[in-house]
Amino acid sequence: MSDEQPEPAAQKQLGLWDTVSIIIGIVIGAGVYETAPFILQNVPNAAVGIGVWVLGGVLSLIGALCYAELASTYPRSGGDYVYLTRAFAPSVGFLFGWAQLSVILTGSIGMMAYVFADYAVVLFDLGQGVTWMYACGAVAVLSVANIAGAVTGKITQNVLTGLKILGLTAIFVAGLFFGSGATIEAPSAVTGSGSLGLAMILVLYTYGGWNDAAFVAAEMRDPKRNIPRALLLGTGAITLIYVAINLAYIVGLGFEGARSSRAIAADVLGLSFGDAGKKLMSVVVMISALGAVNGLIYTGSRIYASMGGDHSVFQRLGRWHPRLGTPVWSLAAQGAFALLLVVVVGTTFGQGAIDGFLTSLGLSPAKWQGHGGFDTLLKCTAPVFWMFFLLTGISLFVLRHRDRNLPRAFSVPLYPVVPLLFCATSLYMLYSATTYAGSLTLVGLLPLLLGAPLYFASSRRSSSEVPDEPT
Repeated sequence: MSDEQPEPAAQKQLGLWDTVSIIIGIVIGAGVYETAPFILQNVPNAAVGIGVWVLGGVLSLIGALCYAELASTYPRSGGDYVYLTRAFAPSVGFLFGWAQLSVILTGSIGMMAYVFADYAVVLFDLGQGVTWMYACGAVAVLSVANIAGAVTGKITQNVLTGLKILGLTAIFVAGLFFGSGATIEAPSAVTGSGSLGLAMILVLYTYGGWNDAAFVAAEMRDPKRNIPRALLLGTGAITLIYVAINLAYIVGLGFEGARSSRAIAADVLGLSFGDAGKKLMSVVVMISALGAVNGLIYTGSRIYASMGGDHSVFQRLGRWHPRLGTPVWSLAAQGAFALLLVVVVGTTFGQGAIDGFLTSLGLSPAKWQGHGGFDTLLKCTAPVFWMFFLLTGISLFVLRHRDRNLPRAFSVPLYPVVPLLFCATSLYMLYSATTYAGSLTLVGLLPLLLGAPLYFASSRRSSSEVPDEPT
């Protein structure tokens, strides 16, 4: 296969703003509304609280610099799948793609869909029993919208991102101009209780997703120039937004009020909008969640499309519709897996089946808390996610050596210091995620174990289809 050439069926539909919109849409889901109080509970004062968000942005920017080199040098759709395949082996890329399809990325889609549904049933008083149905509806509708055409998908993303920014602006204005007017003083020493390590885990989790823009590299206009710009602009914009929103939280509610709040953004909006602020906040979160779902659907399908072009067992996923310009089968498969996870993880029947499986292995039943149990699912798969993230960082060193004569439109500055920092961060997060997940890490490894026989079957099938060379 040729790793330097994009797939011929992938149309150049994405400009710079489209890609930045995808990054912002994916990253800013519901995390900044839900993790902020927990992060503040693990820092000693407001200044450190803002500092960890700044540090998270800097670490994400370091990662974006690494991805900017990889994506502009190998502008194929699929992102990490392409780099891992080329740097290590087709099997590594295959297992990455399979893990994303079977549980990791589709699990993220399911969780964001559940965030949307959780707020929708409360806002419209629909009853908790139908939450999973609304989550399924969000996945199905946005999957169909993306199947209908790449232009439809990107327009949907741009609209949702624009509305999301308006909602965030309302929170910022309410906190700064209608709040308590608390000030943030620089501490003379870091004191107090809590775990800065846990705070950073939550911060980096909330920043997660900026790298997904690399999945759509082949669909960007002038990718060698626009991919680095989109990654750096998108990551920088998210950092500014996160710092500004958390500043509004602290100024609006005060440090103690912000860290003890159970609905921090709603409380801030309530400063200027009263009781209507809670309803407005529900709408903002719903829009944010839908923007994340759409961005994940759009970018994630490109991983499997690239994988389908290289591995016979997923060959159908590599087919692009000539008129719509979308990987229809890839989008459909991704949607089916996400819907399956919503039904299995998000319903009492499915959770009971999983608990039965865990107890049969001698493990404790899962604690099904948070958005239909998807928080638990993502905790299980976080170690696998960070393992592949670390491998992608290492792949930069491997490909620098292996393809030393290949032109690079963008090179990581201060090499090798910056990539080493990225790898160190990923290694720390891998350790932290494994410690946090505990025995549930074994559950997250199951997709990899199931992927091994699939890869073996695909390799045998490919070998059997190659005709014997004439003697």
